[in-house]
Amino acid sequence: MGPASSNSVTELLLRWREGDATAREALIPLVYKELHRLAARCLAGQNHQTLQSTALVHGAYLRLAGQSSLRANDRTHFFSIAARLMREILVDHTRARGCAKRGSSCVTISFDEQVALPRKPEIDLVALDDALNQLSTMDPRQATIVDLRFFGGLSIEDASQALGISPATVKREWSTARLWLQRELKRGEAHES
Repeated sequence: MGPASSNSVTELLLRWREGDATAREALIPLVYKELHRLAARCLAGQNHQTLQSTALVHGAYLRLAGQSSLRANDRTHFFSIAARLMREILVDHTRARGCAKRGSSCVTISFDEQVALPRKPEIDLVALDDALNQLSTMDPRQATIVDLRFFGGLSIEDASQALGISPATVKREWSTARLWLQRELKRGEAHES
């Protein structure tokens, strides 16, 4: 997305935040392809795909559209909110399929080399969500950084811009959060064995 599109997205977000429903309707065509890319990223590496990326985008849109005013400051913040909503939808979908107990054919997602949480190529989405929820009670900013980086696909620089903190702080907290999540996920695996 070029600078003009980014400015247009930010302008529409500001109007939506002020309650302008027409801004919401004008925003979706501008961000649809990027939302679809986010959805494909969230769904990558699943053992079985009963939820398609288009359905995930539409589910996120319905949750976004249900808000009378959106509290997104800019394009980057909007996509971080959308990524978090997609994560919630995936977890809800997984739990609804009877996978609340880890290890019982749960949906798993792959982490790319940049994320490098556990050494296993796939992670139980429900276990990850549980760990992220626990992390958010201890350090909300670190949990947000994981959402931005992993689910939102944001770079260190984009995440720092979205949070209003330095790239060095994002990098340090991203590293700390990954290590903590790795430990928690391994602990969960040990309890199941």
